[in-house]
Amino acid sequence: MNALCILGSGMVSAVGLSAPASCAAIRCAIDNFQETRFIDRGGEWLIAASVPLEQPWRGRAKLIKMAARAIAEALQSAPGVDPAQTPLLLGVAELERPGRLEGLDIELLHDIERELGLAFHPSSNVIARGRVSGAVALLNARKLIYQGGHRHVLIAGVDSFLSAPTLAAFEERERLLTSQNSNGFIPGEGAAAVVIGAPVASEEPQLACLGLGFGMEPATVESEDIPLRAEGLTQAIRAALAEVGCGLEQMDYRVTDLSGEQYYFKEASLALSRTLRVRKEFFHIWHPADCIGEVGAAIGPAMLAVALAASRKAYGDGPNILCHLGNDAGQRAAALLSYQSVRAA
Repeated sequence: MNALCILGSGMVSAVGLSAPASCAAIRCAIDNFQETRFIDRGGEWLIAASVPLEQPWRGRAKLIKMAARAIAEALQSAPGVDPAQTPLLLGVAELERPGRLEGLDIELLHDIERELGLAFHPSSNVIARGRVSGAVALLNARKLIYQGGHRHVLIAGVDSFLSAPTLAAFEERERLLTSQNSNGFIPGEGAAAVVIGAPVASEEPQLACLGLGFGMEPATVESEDIPLRAEGLTQAIRAALAEVGCGLEQMDYRVTDLSGEQYYFKEASLALSRTLRVRKEFFHIWHPADCIGEVGAAIGPAMLAVALAASRKAYGDGPNILCHLGNDAGQRAAALLSYQSVRAA
């Protein structure tokens, strides 16, 4: 079992321009949902979670600014990381995202490097998988560290739903929370980053990712002819548990990417009923999107940042955390985290 440790984090969200500020707001269930300049079909202002930067940047320029700020904070929070020897795995919106901005590829990564005045290792790459990008990045980071010999890997995600084409498309599909639709998500934007490394012997506890699992859901959020049985998420959770060799009852709480749509809450409940074999009195589920909105590819690193803050400050329900994510294409992922000391061999 090749464990990974989350060593530091950075975040830019609608409720804070740093990881400590964002995590504190999420802990207190504070949101920053405000009326936008967009109008829904009912003639009401759309509600969204926008990031209040010092200048009114928009589009690709804002993605670069948000990502650079989150990455810089993550690097500062983990001393000893050499960017030139550290691959950056950057999660962005999936290719099929309505209204997807042009240039969300390697060129975006280079623009972020220029913004930071840094050059990351040539193994850096862009992962265009939307919400599951962070889990795919963890899998790739494991290979880079244990097979590629890298000491650290930087995982980041940046995304925004706040563009007219994107909002119009999701409203057309009845996916947005509007004055005429209560079963939808609040669009948001943001960036998050975490520094990943191999565990080192220490009496100080470290937040380690012990297991990863992936699956594919045939009954996607927009499919109408296939009944939802949560097969993909169930497969992902079982695969992650198998890597660790434990049961789901040993996890203390869940951190997820759920953002308001009934479909994904139903899927999470079905997957739980199919994987939890020992009764638990409490198995709380956290969904940071309640505060920061639907942030797409940024949610994976944001969830890791939230788990890291909760573990270090001891306000979680215990040391063991189940994280799970899923995108609209049906890709599902699960990660098992544990806050524990690592003893010398």
